[in-house]
Amino acid sequence: EVGILAKSYIDQGRLIPDDIMTRLMLSELKGLDRYNWLLDGFPRTVAQAEALDKECQIDTVIDLNVPFETIKCRLTARWIHPASGRVYNLEFSPPKVQGIDDITGEPLVQRDDDKPETVTKRLQAYDAQTKPVLEYYREKGLLKSFSGTETNKIWPHIYAFLQTKLPDVSQKDADTPR
Repeated sequence: EVGILAKSYIDQGRLIPDDIMTRLMLSELKGLDRYNWLLDGFPRTVAQAEALDKECQIDTVIDLNVPFETIKCRLTARWIHPASGRVYNLEFSPPKVQGIDDITGEPLVQRDDDKPETVTKRLQAYDAQTKPVLEYYREKGLLKSFSGTETNKIWPHIYAFLQTKLPDVSQKDADTPR
């Protein structure tokens, strides 16, 4: 029920209200206190950050500082095959025939939240609501920013930073709950 409500906001290019998003996320995080975990896209507002801080100890916040134009280009170039969930990107992983799934030959579609007008709304909402979260965590001394436009150039720096924050766990150990 909460997921359907959340989807209605996303489809309109709006961020999910704090109370709905916080309730959803905190219920998912309960019981994970024995594990290392990484959140992507939460918290997005100071109210969400404050609610998260009351329930969990946050060790590090990573900011990927990517120009809005780069994000917009990537998202609006994304097309999917609805039945399978296969994702194509017109810039770096295009289908063999434009607009057609490589395997089934069925048409590809663009998700509502990847359409240019929706992406622009989401980026504007991010600018207004999420940048204060970065300042919130900067003031706590938890923020580490990485700037760039290409994943393969940013990722090695992020990976090296995470290696300083997370215990070195072998794959065997990673598969065993602690």
